[in-house]
Amino acid sequence: MRASLLALALLAGSAAAQDPALDKRVAGLAHELRCLVCQNQTLADSNAPLAVDLRNQIREQLQSGASEREVIDFMVARYGDFVLYRPPLKASTLALWLGPFVLLALGALLLVRRLVRRRAPEPQLSEAERARAAKLLE
Repeated sequence: MRASLLALALLAGSAAAQDPALDKRVAGLAHELRCLVCQNQTLADSNAPLAVDLRNQIREQLQSGASEREVIDFMVARYGDFVLYRPPLKASTLALWLGPFVLLALGALLLVRRLVRRRAPEPQLSEAERARAAKLLE
């Protein structure tokens, strides 16, 4: 049983290594899709078991004749726009695109408010203190 699994794995690995054009297509698609486990890595960068499975699924679909667009459409239909490393700009992904800018503007606004509040009020001098200061400056 173990020997047959090892032989199957070696056969699959050698068959995959024999087609560099397919490897290039798989790698290209893996760089466009997000790892659903890691979330900040592409499928190509991730070593998570799910990422390995998804790369194998991409390979199988491409081997069966599917185009890159069909593979991406399949992944989006199955996992949603989140699987795309660069999601499209539409109503459902607006928060993904505008969120960082809104947070940056909010942070700048809070910083400005805090700096304005920290500004020390100008000291108020009495007439006697003003006269003494004027005498010292003469």
